[in-house]
Amino acid sequence: MMLYRAIHLLFEKLALALCVFLFTGKIAYAEFTVCNQSFDVLNIAIGKLHHDRFRTQGWWKIGPNQCANVIRSPLETRYIYIYAKDVFGKAVLNGSVPMCVAPDRFTIDDEKDCLIRGYLPVPFIEIDTQQTKRWTIFIAERVQ
Repeated sequence: MMLYRAIHLLFEKLALALCVFLFTGKIAYAEFTVCNQSFDVLNIAIGKLHHDRFRTQGWWKIGPNQCANVIRSPLETRYIYIYAKDVFGKAVLNGSVPMCVAPDRFTIDDEKDCLIRGYLPVPFIEIDTQQTKRWTIFIAERVQ
């Protein structure tokens, strides 16, 4: 019975993928993916160049050993910036590029004057995607 159920679920997933392909003409895939290889739930914000200025967006909540597709279109800029914090608000990555975030879901244009505009300045890390169209970053536990 378990084998029958597993086969049935596999066929359902294949049918769904085929439908996506038939109706869109292409298979859906992520272009910038963040994978959490830590033991903690992480909250992720990203930044990237958008019309000659930076735009930050967040939050994606990613459980342990899970991934999230944070940019779903082909990468158009070489550098993507990422900030990660745990559920207690502690930064997980040691970044050096200050950009703005908000406590709740957000999209913020421009990285300057965060506090004056009511946002929090936090240190993002810079990811060089080497001008590829797809990129995956893995966040693991810090070695102490």
